Amino acid sequence: MSPQQYVQQKAAASGSSFYYAFLFLPKPRRAAITAFYAFCREVDDVVDEVSEASVARTKLAWWHSEIAKAFAGQPSHPVMQALMPLAPTYGIEQRQLQAIVEGCQMDLDQSRYLDFAGLAKYCHLVAGVVGEVSARIFGQTQEATTLYAHKLGLALQMTNIIRDVGEDAMRGRIYLPVHELQQFDVKAHEVLKRLYSDRFLALMRFQAERAHSLYDEALALLPQDERRAQKPGLMMASIYRALLREIEADNFQVLHQRVSLPPLRKLWLAWRVQALGLM
Repeated sequence: MSPQQYVQQKAAASGSSFYYAFLFLPKPRRAAITAFYAFCREVDDVVDEVSEASVARTKLAWWHSEIAKAFAGQPSHPVMQALMPLAPTYGIEQRQLQAIVEGCQMDLDQSRYLDFAGLAKYCHLVAGVVGEVSARIFGQTQEATTLYAHKLGLALQMTNIIRDVGEDAMRGRIYLPVHELQQFDVKAHEVLKRLYSDRFLALMRFQAERAHSLYDEALALLPQDERRAQKPGLMMASIYRALLREIEADNFQVLHQRVSLPPLRKLWLAWRVQALGLM
């Protein structure tokens, strides 16, 4: 299997909404974003799929080393072999890939965040930097677009956090800030035991309102003449915001299930942005 086939398979197998946004890109940009997304999946899977923390730390340390070697001209992993020939063209930097690995490392070292400011720093590494790299691949021409990419990454990650409260609880993780749990009188053990209450639902409505505000802020930051190039990111905003609304309509039943959109609806939402510019 060639490196290009490997990253294509990795991206397609994930079933992620990101895959639908890639479909409308020109072939060279699609190759770059597919390789980059496969990289993100590889390092994220270390945390999600390796049960022993010491083994996961060893694997992430290997990735730190692999990134350094790849930028020195010696990639050994098929993901890096697929990505490195494209990195100079799209301005992908070593610091960005290392930051993403650092964000995954935080999942091993920290399972609680005291306040939203601390959570936002984590989200910047695992999602904001991903948005930064993606915007360059999509065809960014203005520096202001980086601010949009960071804010959109935060909005997407907050949507993930809302969707995955139950799954994260099964792993002993609570990403909802401690101060906000206290504000709504939701006890950590209630989340870990996946117990619903009116207090929990109020907390989740608060999280959803903030996520919607982040989407609005991100869209306001995107320069008008960059909207065409950044359509894949706008597709992601459309798909994830539809997911957020689905969770709201289901009254935040996220502790015992993972709410998702059907593939056909994701494709339809992506097409609406591509063909009609509608979100």
